[in-house]
Amino acid sequence: MTQNGELLLGEFTRALDERYRLSIPSELAEPLAADGPDCILVKQQAGCLSLFAAAAWKKRHDGNLRLLQAKLEEGRLDGRMHDVQQLGRLLSTRHKPIQLAGRGRLVIPDGFRQFLGVEAGGEMIIVGAAVCVELWNPTHWLEHLEVQIPSYRELFETLAN
Repeated sequence: MTQNGELLLGEFTRALDERYRLSIPSELAEPLAADGPDCILVKQQAGCLSLFAAAAWKKRHDGNLRLLQAKLEEGRLDGRMHDVQQLGRLLSTRHKPIQLAGRGRLVIPDGFRQFLGVEAGGEMIIVGAAVCVELWNPTHWLEHLEVQIPSYRELFETLAN
């Protein structure tokens, strides 16, 4: 969702160029970058990256980090240092600030390419996921749909009621 409450919706197919640049369709890029070109690219799940407006990501991310920091300071996580370290490692590698260039173009960074499992010149599926834009490896997207489509109606009704 954008800062003004607009849901990001739509599904598009685009090709990566030889330098791993991807053009986000204007229907998604314009609302995403309404407050500026700064975005956060996030490793979400195997074969999928999420793209958030930087301000929206920062608000959510910083709030979660403050909560974690408070729990650490209060000693509420003393017996879970292994989990805290694991979370720290994931936080260190999970997201990266990027900028949307002209025509909604972005470069997918090296470590994120491997996570997606994509090659230069290959196709990507770009999906508006309401609160962010998702960049999918086409094979993973089809697998995801096969699992999730049957529960669409129930999910919609649960969230709408």
